[in-house]
Amino acid sequence: MYQIDINNPVHIHFIGIGGISMSGLAALLASKGFTVTGSDRSKSAIVDSLGEHGIKVCIGQGAQNITDDIDVAVYTAAVHPDNPEYAECVRRGLPLMDRAALLGQICRFFKSAIGVAGTHGKTTTTSMLSMILLQGNTDPTISVGGMLPAIGGNLRVGKGDSFLFEACEYTNSFLKFYPTDEIILNIEADHLDFFKDINEIRASFHNYALLLPENGHLVINGEIERLEEITEGVKCKVSTYGLSEQAKAGAPQTAASGSLGGNGGSFDSRFNYTAENIVFDELGRASYTLIENGKPAAEITLGVPGIHNVSNSLAAAALALNLGIDIDAVKEGLLSFSGTERRFEKKGEICGITVIDDYAHHPTEIRATLNTARKYTKGKIWCVFQPHTYSRTFALRNDFTEALKLADEVVLAPIYAAREADNGKISSVDLCEDLKKMGVSARCYPTFDEIENFLLKSLTTGDLLITMGAGDIVKVGEHLLGR
Repeated sequence: MYQIDINNPVHIHFIGIGGISMSGLAALLASKGFTVTGSDRSKSAIVDSLGEHGIKVCIGQGAQNITDDIDVAVYTAAVHPDNPEYAECVRRGLPLMDRAALLGQICRFFKSAIGVAGTHGKTTTTSMLSMILLQGNTDPTISVGGMLPAIGGNLRVGKGDSFLFEACEYTNSFLKFYPTDEIILNIEADHLDFFKDINEIRASFHNYALLLPENGHLVINGEIERLEEITEGVKCKVSTYGLSEQAKAGAPQTAASGSLGGNGGSFDSRFNYTAENIVFDELGRASYTLIENGKPAAEITLGVPGIHNVSNSLAAAALALNLGIDIDAVKEGLLSFSGTERRFEKKGEICGITVIDDYAHHPTEIRATLNTARKYTKGKIWCVFQPHTYSRTFALRNDFTEALKLADEVVLAPIYAAREADNGKISSVDLCEDLKKMGVSARCYPTFDEIENFLLKSLTTGDLLITMGAGDIVKVGEHLLGR
């Protein structure tokens, strides 16, 4: 395979440069002196921003975009051999590599390469850890799968020796990386258009953990089922984190035993890092006592809502502390993180109605978002959900309905196909009928216009509207707000 040499910048062409990860890697290489060009099917804000890095992007893909001065081409998982640019590279004998292989090679540019993996929560946890590393004056390079306001986008190029990035399991991409440190947040059934079953997914995460060197660190959710199967054979230091069942259930906790000013107490000994004395403010943001190896370490206050973000923050704090980051930087970093775009993002208010947008597209994510909404408002919760991919919707059909029933009102948009074709096995109408049978107030409309017209007639002062999904459902809330 073609090897990228940071000391020998060449011309790299990105086929499908407009994706959140591809654009970040392209900008990173441009900052290192590489000549970078790319193409995408349509214009977008991300594509427009690449011009600021001196990257020329062709809108529309064709063989003519592959010029004689290109040394290597990078492509996304959505690009297939029949793509005209891919085919032209093959015809010319031009080296090709996929996005994951490129990210893996970039890992080797840095002394410390930190990969955040998990079925969900990667972007939020990567962003939390980003804020901690910034507070710790490590000057990191960061590639995050969302727009993080603190770094002005999805990429930060630092002068330090650490590289923080998201590590996705889809198509076993993360097995091409070279991490020195890892976080594994959770392992659940997803991407079943690629993986055969949950056991194959677990095996993939196990192989990811085995990539770590002896002097590395693995921070892993101690609540993962049969955890020892994932960590078996790992030669580096392993630290676990997790929450007690009492904390996850939202039950009240006694402050005396776990407070820094108390006399110690009986903490959940299953985990190296856990949270005690969790309380939420009026916006659902948590404060808690961070417990490190059975001892109170700090009082933590989060800038984002939800019990799931307590768990995410534990993962970020645990890795940072293992890397030698000062506890004050951990505290300040977590407090200063106020979220990324499309992660429980408040879009605005109109006529006393609050509009939130969230990227949740897996049942566990939906459940976490709707539970967070319950702490955020006392009003009626409307969930406008756009399922993402036919394979995921079909495989997790029952889990989706169980999660969506947490909303007071559910409105379903057609499935966002993404990389797939409709095989006729599942539709949003099916989910709607399932919810109705469960006694949930649910409706399904074939277009965004019809959804918006229904909402305009139905929403009332005090309601909370959440547009939810990994597709373009965000447009519904933005249109209602007049954007």
